[in-house]
Amino acid sequence: MAERLRTGIDVLDRKLDGGIPAGSIVSLQAAPASQAELFLYELTATRGTLYLSLDRSEDAVAASVRGSTTRTGEPTVRHVNGDAPLDNATKLVSALPDASNLIIDPVDVLEQQEAPRYRNFLNELQNHIYNTGSLAVLHGLNGREVAPLRDTTLHMSDVVFDLETEVNGDRIENRLTVPKFRGGVAVPEVIKLELGEGVAIDTSRDIA
Repeated sequence: MAERLRTGIDVLDRKLDGGIPAGSIVSLQAAPASQAELFLYELTATRGTLYLSLDRSEDAVAASVRGSTTRTGEPTVRHVNGDAPLDNATKLVSALPDASNLIIDPVDVLEQQEAPRYRNFLNELQNHIYNTGSLAVLHGLNGREVAPLRDTTLHMSDVVFDLETEVNGDRIENRLTVPKFRGGVAVPEVIKLELGEGVAIDTSRDIA
């Protein structure tokens, strides 16, 4: 079995038989108003991380990571801006060292570029992540408008995490599904999570 890389979220790593196979691309889908960033922040505690921000500034992301209530590392944060985000992201990714994490947050900006160029970016990313034994997480926003090339991202990704957040009565409920898992078995059940001081299983019981 391929080496497994921990996500930093203990309950999820147990469900995934130790983590995600090295060399994988993960697509994390979540609503913009959710606490999905906690997944990204906990990942930074597992190994060296390059955090590419497509929206927020480097200072804003770094401050958010430092102020997080969950476990974090000290990621290298870079803001990808300009008129050629695919080219700028490619240059940064090419320098990713072995056994590292790459976070692209959000990937939506890249999904709005020309389809052939975006597919080429994903193919080059896949090769580099595989050759370095690293782990890439592409954070996609499932908001009112979904980026036009989201299906391409999901198809090219090795693993898909789908986080749904909804208000149920007086509680906010977060449900994680793993419908796709190349190199392993997709988790068959929905995982109910508590997103607060870290990411943990929600042990509360539904009241009929």
